[in-house]
Amino acid sequence: MSNRAVLEVIALDAEDAVAAQSGGADRLELVTDMAADGLTPSRETFAAVRAAVGIPVRVMLRQADGFAAGDVGDVDALVRVASQLRAEGADEFVFGFLDKDGTPDLVAVERLVAELDGCRWTFHRAIDHAADRDALRKRLADLPGLDTYLTAGSPTGVDEGLPTLLAEAARRGEPGYEPRILVGGGLRLGHVARLREAGVDAFHIGGAARPGGWSERVAPSAVAEWRAALDA
Repeated sequence: MSNRAVLEVIALDAEDAVAAQSGGADRLELVTDMAADGLTPSRETFAAVRAAVGIPVRVMLRQADGFAAGDVGDVDALVRVASQLRAEGADEFVFGFLDKDGTPDLVAVERLVAELDGCRWTFHRAIDHAADRDALRKRLADLPGLDTYLTAGSPTGVDEGLPTLLAEAARRGEPGYEPRILVGGGLRLGHVARLREAGVDAFHIGGAARPGGWSERVAPSAVAEWRAALDA
């Protein structure tokens, strides 16, 4: 069985997607508006990306910055968007919402899970802002399709969150800890060796794939550098 680590790259459009794939990405997280930390892309953008690459594409489901789903109308709108993306062929997603008290917003999450009807999905970095990470994992443990947590281990990034990431990696397989840990958020190449030694096998990059910043396209050479580091 291969021990190749998963490298997920944020893409904003088809050009990013092609560059990421050519550099060695295994999967894309497709978003728009990184000024708001990534929102739901249009159906047209998803269709263009899907036609351009052969690797899996996980589509962000979030209508506004932050980790609140909004009111009932906002959740209804997001469910409609999810349905439209499903109709376009999307079958992997990224989302995650918290209530005001930092607990998982099960109403919003369960409505999306029902709409996605078994599609695989990532609970994104809302976990890093949760009041209790362990309790969140256990409350979400039985939701269909949840196979990944995107996390830095801390709201401020991997530098501070590394001890948490290592501790959670050591609990892999326990109730609530079955989903894969996908590390992202202030992730640097210098973190990779220790995380790999701990058994972490999935890594997420955005700005690191764009040496010129978010105003620039994904650089295949930057992705290839990460691919080489993960394969070393």
